[in-house]
Amino acid sequence: MGVTRSESGEHSTATGDPAAGGPAPYDPRPRLRLRFFASLVLIGLLLGLLIGRLVDPGPVRLEAVQALPEGLQLRFDREPALHQEYLDGAFGMLVQAEGRDQQGELRIDDMPVRWRIQPSERGLLVNLVAVRALRVQWHGEERDGGWWMVLEVSPGTP
Repeated sequence: MGVTRSESGEHSTATGDPAAGGPAPYDPRPRLRLRFFASLVLIGLLLGLLIGRLVDPGPVRLEAVQALPEGLQLRFDREPALHQEYLDGAFGMLVQAEGRDQQGELRIDDMPVRWRIQPSERGLLVNLVAVRALRVQWHGEERDGGWWMVLEVSPGTP
């Protein structure tokens, strides 16, 4: 019968049997395991980035501006974040959105009111300027697949 000892190098346990006194064989499994788990982590990261790009709606966009007899109407693709400020004879609002530079003039109770929308680094600046103090009230609502903001302008104090 065959002997399990390494005698002539003809047996399968001849070169890699530590029990027979030979060197330990090279085992590629730990390295393959590391590559397998690293590839799983990389695939998970790439899928997460892909899903994040698909779910992210992007910046809010100003779609239309319309002058009304009582003020200004702005249409956005969805509701933006905003910050407003009053100065003597002026009203300023920073809207977290993207859009193009636009300007015009309104007549409120025979008082000329100039308006301007201009892009900046932090969003759109909506400015209303008149000779006298302005009172601006705004309200917004979601309708027709967009978000509408109406700025109602009247003379007076804020």
